[in-house]
Amino acid sequence: MLIDAIVADRLRMRVPSARIVCLGLSALDVVWRVETLFGGGSEKIRADGHETLGGGMAATAAVTIARLGGNAAFWGRGGTDAAGEQMRTELMAEGVDVEQFRLFPDGRSSISGIMVDANGERQIVNFRGSFPEAADWLPLEKVVHASAALADPRWVAGAKALFTMARDNNVPTILDADMAEQEVFEVLLPLADHAIFSSPALERFQPIPTEAALERISSYGCRVAAVTRGAEGVVWRQSGSLHEMRAQTVDIVDTTGAGDVFHGAYALAVGAGLCPQHAMSFASAAAAIKCTRPGGRAGIPSLADCLAFKGSSQ
Repeated sequence: MLIDAIVADRLRMRVPSARIVCLGLSALDVVWRVETLFGGGSEKIRADGHETLGGGMAATAAVTIARLGGNAAFWGRGGTDAAGEQMRTELMAEGVDVEQFRLFPDGRSSISGIMVDANGERQIVNFRGSFPEAADWLPLEKVVHASAALADPRWVAGAKALFTMARDNNVPTILDADMAEQEVFEVLLPLADHAIFSSPALERFQPIPTEAALERISSYGCRVAAVTRGAEGVVWRQSGSLHEMRAQTVDIVDTTGAGDVFHGAYALAVGAGLCPQHAMSFASAAAAIKCTRPGGRAGIPSLADCLAFKGSSQ
C-alpha cells in the first residue's frame, strides 16, 4: 500500500506540529564496509572503508522524526567522554532537542561496531554503556504536551516513567521492541499502546509461530502488536485481526538503521493522527528508502521523499 493523496495531505498538515519524545539508547557507531561478513571462527577480513557517527535506536528514531519535519526530543544518557560529546553535537545539528540527553561524569557512552557487506546486510556488536539507572531527573510534566512517546528497551526505568506519564495523559506510547531480556518486556509491554518487535527479538521473547506470538503480545494490553521482517514486510495484530503489509522492492545498499527509521517514522505518523495501517505504510516507505542509501542516519529520507516513493510490492 503506497501513501495516497488524502494521507499525504494529512501528513503535510500535521507533521510540522507533531512533537515526539524519544527515550533510550544513543550510541556511537564505528562502521566498516566489507565485501563479506564474518562467517564464524577466527578470521581476518579487509575493510574497503570506515566511518564513525552517531547511532542508537531511540536517538536515530529522533533524527528520523526531525529529518521528516517533526519536532523530536531525545531523552537519554551518555558519558562525559568524546563519544558522548560527539553524539550530543550530532543530534543538535539535526535539530533534535537534547536538553534531556544527560552526560554523566562517571558514565561511559555506548559504542557499536558495525560491519556492512556488499549486499547491505550487517553485523553489530554493541557496548550498551554504563550510567545511573534512576530516571527521577526527567521532566515528565513535558510529556503532557507530546503527540507521542517512543522508547526502546535499553533504559527500563526511564521508559517506564515516560510511558506511565504518557498513558496517564492519553499520549500514545510506542515501544521499539528490540532484543531485550524477558523481564524488560514484562515491565514495558503493559504500558505500550504499540509494540513493534524486530523478527529476532520476537522469536527470542516468544519462540512460537508469529500469529500466536502477536496474540500473546496483545494480551499485555497493546493495541497494536507488530513484527518487522525486513524484506518480507511487516505483520501486525489489531482489534483481534491479523494484518500484513508486503515490503517494497528496492535495490538494497545498506540496511543499517532501517529498523530505527521505521520506528521513528511510525511514531511520527501516530503522533500526526494516522491510523496504524497508514502509519505502517509511511514507516515502510521511509525504511525502504533508507535501505537504498549508504550510511545509517545519512540515508534517512525527507517527508517529500516518502510521499513521492513509488516502490513496488514483492
